This record gives sequence, C-alpha cells and structure tokens, in this order.
Amino acid sequence: MVEKFTIIVEQGEDGYLISEVVGLPGCHTQAKTRDELIKRTKEAISLYIDENKQIETKTKFLGVEQIEVEV
Repeated sequence: MVEKFTIIVEQGEDGYLISEVVGLPGCHTQAKTRDELIKRTKEAISLYIDENKQIETKTKFLGVEQIEVEV
C-alpha cells in the first residue's frame, strides 16, 4: 500500500536541509542534498510507522505561508 505524506523542507543555518513530516509528530531528519533528504525522510516515515503501528492524521495540510511582522 502506498500512502502520501506532506513534508516541510527548510534550510538550517549550517546549510543542511531539514524535513518535517506533517501529521507525524517528531518525524523529521536532515541531509546535505535534496535527494539524500528525501531518502532519509522516507526511512524516517517507515520507522515511525513501524514503531507506532498506526497513522492517525487528524489534520489536513492546507499550505505554507510567509508573513511579515515588524520586530
């Protein structure tokens, strides 16, 4: 069975790419390249599912926005 997951990708101050899986609390990883990040993210999802045995996504991802705030 194939499931789709939404991930958020950011670049850290050290240049590493960081992914966080929406709907799977604590499921994240990092890598130097996008290809390696995707590979590691898939591994992290598989490990998460193996440990938790169930996926209970109660939210639906709608999008990401950037807003400006005067600081």
